[in-house]
Amino acid sequence: MTTAAAAADRGGSRPARLRDAGRGRRRGRGWSRSAAAAAKAAGVAALLLFTLFPVYFMLVSAFSDRSTASTGTLVPTDLTFGNFVHVMTEGDFGRYMLNSLGVAAVTVAGACVLALLAAVAVTRFRFRMRTAVLVMVLVVQMVPLEALVIPLFLQVRDLGMLNTLLGLGVVYVALSLPLAVWMMRGFVAAVPVEVEEAAYIDGASWPRMFWSVLFPLVAPGLVATAIFAFIIAWNEFVLALTFMTRSENYTVAVGLRQFFGQYANDWGHVMAASTLITLPVMVFFVLVQRWLVSGLVQGAVKG
Repeated sequence: MTTAAAAADRGGSRPARLRDAGRGRRRGRGWSRSAAAAAKAAGVAALLLFTLFPVYFMLVSAFSDRSTASTGTLVPTDLTFGNFVHVMTEGDFGRYMLNSLGVAAVTVAGACVLALLAAVAVTRFRFRMRTAVLVMVLVVQMVPLEALVIPLFLQVRDLGMLNTLLGLGVVYVALSLPLAVWMMRGFVAAVPVEVEEAAYIDGASWPRMFWSVLFPLVAPGLVATAIFAFIIAWNEFVLALTFMTRSENYTVAVGLRQFFGQYANDWGHVMAASTLITLPVMVFFVLVQRWLVSGLVQGAVKG
């Protein structure tokens, strides 16, 4: 047997060794990808658990009887709708929800209209101190809400709008406008000026161009602004508590206090009311989310 044949018998041929090494590297890369995918899945699962656990606890407590809900159990044993029935029939929580819906409607309408017009003004028109106006709008958003309670209270009182849902809605519009203007400014600035100029060349007036060309293209921004304003009006507590001294004008955030006692809290009713408060926000988002995703494409086709 020659020397080359003996070497081939001992270690195998060179192509075979290369093939084995390639298989080993591919196997190692496969294990690395599997480990990375498993780590990613574990991270996503942990994030979902951390995010959804409060919602799960709220639902379990809302559908449990009073004795079970007070113990803070995590596994439902006896499901009941008694907490929801008590919340909607024994108190004025239904009226509070209607009050919040009215305030939210005023806030969404006012914030969307004013933010759109302001965004068009600061984006398309040139005037002195335009940048200063934008900076001042943003600075107002940075002021803590607690620092604005007394000035806003005095203004609403002087206008004779205390204990009115309209007055509270106007205040919420003022609170949501700074960020809404900046959000809408980005959407308006993303629309090319050439699109508007083409409409003018075709003989469209400014109102016609605004309604038929610019408005459809910035519809996703209006949807985002509407969601933002609705959440502010629905969840705000401090101003609603300060401006409303009559219980019949309370919003849901303030009305939730009736289930908290001085020495004990009725957690079943609290969680049932919290579930009812959460539902309108979810329904509103589901109704408008498709416009948030597809509005830009639809607007481009319509324009």
